[in-house]
Amino acid sequence: MGMAVGGGESSGGRRRRRSSKHAIMNEINMTPFIDVMLVLLIIFMVAAPLMTTGVPIDLPESKAKPLEGLTQPITISVDAKGKLFLQDKELKIEDLIPTLQAMAKNGADERIYVRGDKAADYGAVIRVMGRLNQAGFKKIGLVSTEEVAAR
Repeated sequence: MGMAVGGGESSGGRRRRRSSKHAIMNEINMTPFIDVMLVLLIIFMVAAPLMTTGVPIDLPESKAKPLEGLTQPITISVDAKGKLFLQDKELKIEDLIPTLQAMAKNGADERIYVRGDKAADYGAVIRVMGRLNQAGFKKIGLVSTEEVAAR
């Protein structure tokens, strides 16, 4: 009534040990995972600077808190030379309102951000804001960077 409890050899050869070349691997190979993560890191490092607005503007500083919203606003930029840009596309001030009205999904309730270079002519930024107001747009915001305290 005894039962053999040992290696496979004592039970008549029914159980055989696997040879070492067919052994189950009990480790996770991390090399492919690390390779994929490094490639993703490089892609995001290259793509991150491209996600900002394409018009280079030196924004003035302010202590105002950022506005919070769910939708992406329409951005109008005035560079140091007084050129006008709607999103990333340059246009003349006469074409601003018709183009903007065609873009605005919410009509006059569309949020519009005006980015004016701090070296830009104050009158150029005011002309843009005046035209927006005259066209009936009421949700207009000026964009600035956070003011750094003097040490």
